Amino acid sequence: MSIGVIGDGLKVREVRVLLDGWKPGVRARISEWRGGQYVREIRGWKHMTSKEQSRYKYEIATWKVDKSFRHRSRICAEVSGHAERMPCVTIQR
Repeated sequence: MSIGVIGDGLKVREVRVLLDGWKPGVRARISEWRGGQYVREIRGWKHMTSKEQSRYKYEIATWKVDKSFRHRSRICAEVSGHAERMPCVTIQR
């Protein structure tokens, strides 16, 4: 499972979450964490889409965010059925 952010500095335009393999029906959501504490849900649960590229199968979910975040805020992904893994990215100037 991985998370990627597209944007400039503190402004986030888009967030992508990837999960290896096909797992139809799986959902993902993204939230903000600061100082190891949950702050808020950025985008709610969304069904992931199954894709295949060069025999590589994966699930993907994307969100348009278009918001600025505080320096050192963390955006984390949660995928249904995978609560033990929560990849995050840190937003920095």
